[in-house]
Amino acid sequence: MDIEQTIADIERLERMFTVPDTRPMNASDISAANRRHDQSLATSPWFRLWQDFGICCRRQPSEFPLGKVDR
Repeated sequence: MDIEQTIADIERLERMFTVPDTRPMNASDISAANRRHDQSLATSPWFRLWQDFGICCRRQPSEFPLGKVDR
């Protein structure tokens, strides 16, 4: 196994993955981003207030239902 070739391959892959993706987002991408966002903020009381009483700009309700927190 050629170590220098392996290192060069890894460095080439790293350069390829650092290039930003310029493709436009489709509905599935947006839905996945919304889901990740909701999951990451699910424990925030401010986010729950926004979901309950705020203005939502999404066309459909969140796919990640947030329940009331037991205190």
